[in-house]
Amino acid sequence: MLKILTVDDHAIVRAGLKQILAEEEGMKVAGEAESGTEALKQVANSHFDLVLLDISMPDMNGLEVLKEMQRDNEILPILMLSMYPEEQYAIRALKAGARGYLTKESVPCELISAIRKVSEGGRYISISVAEKLACHLGTDTNKSPHQTLSDREYQVMLMIASGKTVSEIADDLTLSVKTISTNRCRALHKMSMKTNAEFTYYAVKEGLVH
Repeated sequence: MLKILTVDDHAIVRAGLKQILAEEEGMKVAGEAESGTEALKQVANSHFDLVLLDISMPDMNGLEVLKEMQRDNEILPILMLSMYPEEQYAIRALKAGARGYLTKESVPCELISAIRKVSEGGRYISISVAEKLACHLGTDTNKSPHQTLSDREYQVMLMIASGKTVSEIADDLTLSVKTISTNRCRALHKMSMKTNAEFTYYAVKEGLVH
């Protein structure tokens, strides 16, 4: 029996995943977590065969959780299941150690296929992501500006580029306005920019937002 931990801050999403997996032979949700901190505790105290991990959570960015889990248990397969489109986070997640990346728009049968492939030691990525990953790997000496950002800085940059204010981002991520402002300033500095409009222009040009 494949024991799966689902990590998502929305109870309705976790309930939906539980229902989908309950209908599959050989799979079950053996644990649920609504935050990154809770997920790390569960992984430390219980055995799971696979983790379904969201990116956007109230306490820790999913990529930060991914790196922590990988640091403590390199062999634990982690499949990212996110609301964000592939072009925004897939490359970062895969380079950080995720075995696959799916958007929440994926149909249940695709999710099941991804879980089976990842649990058997494989990787689950789309053809477009595979092509992008091939281009990104081995090119760290020639990084694009957004690749120099930390995971949180990158998240804040994308949200600003999508039209959100610092206050709205702080509410969405359950962080202080000061923390968001600090990440915004760091991102602007690293990317040699001065305004939010430059974030937006860059993100649209690079296909990170639409």
